[in-house]
Amino acid sequence: MKKTFLISVSILAAGLFYTTNVQAQSLKDLLKRENVEKVVSAVTGKNTASMEGTWNYTGAAVEFESDNLLAKAGGTVAANTVEEKLNEQLAKVGFEEGKLSFTFNADSTFMARISGKDLKGTYSYDTSHQKVNLKFAKLVGLNAKLNCTSTDMNLLFNFDKLLDLITFLSSKSNNNTLQTIGSLAEGYDGMLMGFSLKKE
Repeated sequence: MKKTFLISVSILAAGLFYTTNVQAQSLKDLLKRENVEKVVSAVTGKNTASMEGTWNYTGAAVEFESDNLLAKAGGTVAANTVEEKLNEQLAKVGFEEGKLSFTFNADSTFMARISGKDLKGTYSYDTSHQKVNLKFAKLVGLNAKLNCTSTDMNLLFNFDKLLDLITFLSSKSNNNTLQTIGSLAEGYDGMLMGFSLKKE
C-alpha cells in the first residue's frame, strides 16, 4: 500500500513538473518580441516596429484585403497556391533570396539592391493607413501596405503597382512573366502581392 502511494505521488509530481515546464515554454514562446508585436498589430491594426534597417528578400507574399474575400477565395490554401506561383515568376526576373534587399534610413531615404545594382529613392509612412509610399527618381507613387515586426516585413502592392516595380527594378523582366503575374491577380479582386523580407 505504501509502495503504491509513493508511486502515485511520483507520477503526480512528474506530471505537474511536465505541465509546468510545458506552460513555461508556451508562455516563453508567447512572450517573444515578434509574437507580441504580431498580436498588438492584429488587435490595434498598427505596426509596432520601425522600418529602419536592411531587409532581405525571402520570398513572395500574398494577402487578401478582407477575411470575407479570403473565405470566398478558398482560404489560406488559395493564398499559398498564389504565393508559390508568384515565387516562381519573381525568380525568373531575378527576385530571389540573396539577390534583393531594401535598406530604409531614418532620413526617409532608402535603397533597393537587386543583383548588385543599387537604386535609391525616398519613402514616407502613413501610420493611420499602414501604407508606405516609395519614390524612385523615375518611378513615383508606389503605395504598399506594410506589415512589420522587429524581424519580418511584408511589402504588399496592388498587382499593377507590383508590375511597375518589377519592370523598374529588373533588367530581366519580360512580357510573359508580367502577364503571368497579372493573370494570378485577375481571379482575386482585392488581393495584394509583394515581398516577404527578413531584417539583417
